[in-house]
Amino acid sequence: MADLSITDTYSRNIKATPTAENLITTHLDIWTTAIEQKSSAGRGSSNKFSLYGIKKLRELILELAVRGKLVPQASREARNSANYEPASVLLERIAAEKAQLVKEGKLKKQKPFPEISEDEKLFELPNGWEWGRIGTVFKSIMSGGTPSKRESSYWGGDIPWASVKDLGSSRSISTTQDFISRAGLDNGSKLADIGDLLICTRMGLGKIAVVKKPLAFNQDLKAVTLSTHINIEFFINYYSTIKIEGTGTTVAGITQDQLLNYVAAIPPLEEQHRIVAKVDELMSLCDALEAQTEASIAAHQTLVETLLNALLLPQTAANTASQSDISLERPFTNSFVKDWQRVAEHFDTLFTTSASIDTLKQTILQLAVMGKLVKQDPNDEPAAKLLARIAKEKAQLFKEGKIKKQKPLPAITDEEKQFELPSGWAYERIGTFGIVGTGSTPSRSNPLYWEPAEINWVSSGETSNFFVTQTKERVSELAIKETNVSIYPAGTLIVAMYGQGKTRGQITELLEPAGTNQACAAIRLVDESVNHKDYVKLFFRKAYLELREHAAGGAQPNLNVGKIASTIVPLPPLEEQHRIVAKVEELMALCDQLKVRLADAQTTQLHLTDAIVEQAV
Repeated sequence: MADLSITDTYSRNIKATPTAENLITTHLDIWTTAIEQKSSAGRGSSNKFSLYGIKKLRELILELAVRGKLVPQASREARNSANYEPASVLLERIAAEKAQLVKEGKLKKQKPFPEISEDEKLFELPNGWEWGRIGTVFKSIMSGGTPSKRESSYWGGDIPWASVKDLGSSRSISTTQDFISRAGLDNGSKLADIGDLLICTRMGLGKIAVVKKPLAFNQDLKAVTLSTHINIEFFINYYSTIKIEGTGTTVAGITQDQLLNYVAAIPPLEEQHRIVAKVDELMSLCDALEAQTEASIAAHQTLVETLLNALLLPQTAANTASQSDISLERPFTNSFVKDWQRVAEHFDTLFTTSASIDTLKQTILQLAVMGKLVKQDPNDEPAAKLLARIAKEKAQLFKEGKIKKQKPLPAITDEEKQFELPSGWAYERIGTFGIVGTGSTPSRSNPLYWEPAEINWVSSGETSNFFVTQTKERVSELAIKETNVSIYPAGTLIVAMYGQGKTRGQITELLEPAGTNQACAAIRLVDESVNHKDYVKLFFRKAYLELREHAAGGAQPNLNVGKIASTIVPLPPLEEQHRIVAKVEELMALCDQLKVRLADAQTTQLHLTDAIVEQAV
């Protein structure tokens, strides 16, 4: 919701037509609450968003501006005065100006532009406006170029050299990432002057900027000098509304003729100035709304994190409490009860964004592995006995030759114990109660390792899903016999040790036997009970970010089998693992329902925003 001070200030000062004023101020709540969620690959990532409503408001302001609907046109009395110049006179002045430049040899004569058809006229023009092709308002247009990369003397000089990557962040350009020498300029590029416009015609269609310092530019840009009878900011505003569609198989682009022949609605020069002033005023309002909305979202998320983090603090002196919808069942301390009740009382206002629901999910997982999610039962068999059984079973497996002997893992230090465990729990390294291995990639140069495609083979990218059934690639039986690819049974947990983006640290589960590549760690649990496996999987979901921090390396940090095997897990009694898994599944389902309702509400807001814009223009 927009801050009243901003709304009131704007309402007092606005000079726009009643229609524009109503569109902008009446729907401020729509503009500020229509938020579009951007999908993020990988789990554990924080969802990003865009302020869709404010973005559409900016677009609407520009569209109203170039259609003559943002500021009042000159009155009949003003139009009848001697000082009033309609756009038709303005275009005549521009034509005379260009003819004089041609006569003086400063400009080549241009071929006539085709007449503007009725189909090209997208709306009815206001009084005093004229349709024209944008090439008619250009004094000149020039293509750039790229000096030969083979000539080192052409590069690294003191002349800024612009390419598409230098445009987009600002309406002006004075600095560039690359520089050329005077020899480079003379042998492959051109120089744009102060006040020229750089327009992308390839790779960055729609990008435009005013040159603030003389600079060279490449062949993907055009340097345009506008007539003095066109307000440069008005032209940039107009150009930002053009629906530019390039052609090309690899990189879309437009030709110079296409650029010159775009159609523009041209207002009188005096009205151009007023439009630019009004656009600047309204864009400043958008800036304020955007900053305020982002600050509100950030403050909301900070509040959510603060309240949920209080639940994770060390507790003492247990006391029982019953909870609400998302309920917690173990004996709590008085402070924990108070912290949870504060969350529960404001649940409907706290968990209203995708980020807040993701934080709630992560908190649920953290509470689960701290023993704060369900009640402890003193009759449960302690985790120490489970670990003793597992140690005995591993020794038997080694004796039977089914597993290799593992070197002992280091003892867990007090510093590695993140929190005090409930009675009956134990800290242990995953490699102690599981068997951790990896895989390999059969040689790509041997087609017999890949055909016939018989056996599932997991790559690290496939850990983005919670389960793996059929893999994208498969290997042959021969690859299993002759390479280091091992086949792991269904139920094996697969952790990505490295990979692009958010891959590292992700965990999945095999639903069918499969091998893996060398970027994956495979965890086979000695105790094969389903709830034990699900609890360990749950722990790794909780520990996603912590695992990523433990990775080593430079540009692409990696985990390794040793780091995975050394991961410390807070292990509950087996019966409690079952209760924890059931409770987490229940709460995650509720969170998913919250997300669905949120997505539906956001979609409605986006559609409403689009409808307002469509009706306005």
